Amino acid sequence: MILLYFVIVLGILIFVHELGHFLTAKWLGIRVEKFSLGFGPKLIGWYWGETEYLISAFPLGGYVKLFGEGGFEESEMIEEEYEQQPGSPAPIPQHPASQLSDEDRAQSFAHRPVWHRMAVVLAGPAFNLLFAWLLLILLYLVGMPIMKATIGEVFKDKPAAQAGLQPGDLITEVNGRTIRQWDDFSAEMARTTHEITMTIVRKGQPQTLRVTPEMSDAKNLFGETIKKPIVGVTPAYDVVTQRFSLLDAIELGNAKAVEVTRLTVLSLAKLFEGVVPLKTVGGPIMIADMAKKAAQSGGATFFLLLAVVSINLGVLNLLPVPVLDGGHLLFYTIELVIRRPVSQKVREYAQQAGMVLLISLMVLAFYNDIMRYFFSKG
Repeated sequence: MILLYFVIVLGILIFVHELGHFLTAKWLGIRVEKFSLGFGPKLIGWYWGETEYLISAFPLGGYVKLFGEGGFEESEMIEEEYEQQPGSPAPIPQHPASQLSDEDRAQSFAHRPVWHRMAVVLAGPAFNLLFAWLLLILLYLVGMPIMKATIGEVFKDKPAAQAGLQPGDLITEVNGRTIRQWDDFSAEMARTTHEITMTIVRKGQPQTLRVTPEMSDAKNLFGETIKKPIVGVTPAYDVVTQRFSLLDAIELGNAKAVEVTRLTVLSLAKLFEGVVPLKTVGGPIMIADMAKKAAQSGGATFFLLLAVVSINLGVLNLLPVPVLDGGHLLFYTIELVIRRPVSQKVREYAQQAGMVLLISLMVLAFYNDIMRYFFSKG
């Protein structure tokens, strides 16, 4: 059953990612030869128009094969695109591309301007981010699990206790800003060190209190010790499913998408810095386990996980690693600067290095998953 959850989550996100490449290529008039969910041997395949659609054996990825992608047409593309630019080096023809018909040349990925190729590559990660954003907005519309800003514990001799806050108080406003959930309250607290005006509801009656936070040592999400303003309260962990209006759903969906993206980027940076240990890197088993638990918690939790993983996938694919979309974008950016494509040999070496790095990360993720789920429960 856990394998089914993994295939569902990864299948949806791979489909969204490859659909971005596919639709953008079609929109630009580039011929798409294959659209595959999965790698390896073909399990199912059929033709629709000029494209072969495949479901392949290994569900750890997918691909869109474009006509002229990496083919001999590149040499002619270099000549056609750069021969009229003063100061650019003369292209070195490698293969006679003159055999291509005008129609083939018009539909060839390699013959397209750099910005066309960049648009097709960028569309995959962009669709993952767009999908997550729309999914989050939809969740806030139909019902999102949120933790209400209800106070659970008030610590003695801390600012909240001195101001008169009590367990069970529901925080509704801080400095005039509406508080819909505990995350809103945490965000407001993080950006202030001076006295705050707090509106609460106690036994159905609104009250306004003034609280001056104090600076204290605390652990952040990555285990680092930081100074942060606190008032000395904890949440009551009062989780409810709440629906919002369209405008509020858009606002909250935007905020959640930005926050998850920011944390994803920050997590990657902390991983490279060594702040986040490599043992926290998770792989397919962790994703499957999280998907199973999210599905058991309810549909909204499952779709929330889907949005978070989609953002992670979009951001990861933008890393400048040659085998990822970000690596292709890096090569195309260099091409814009030096006014000619990066040599085939350099790209091959870079892709080999990128593949070694990617396989190493996959092995690490599998190892961590095995240690986490099979050897840490005894």
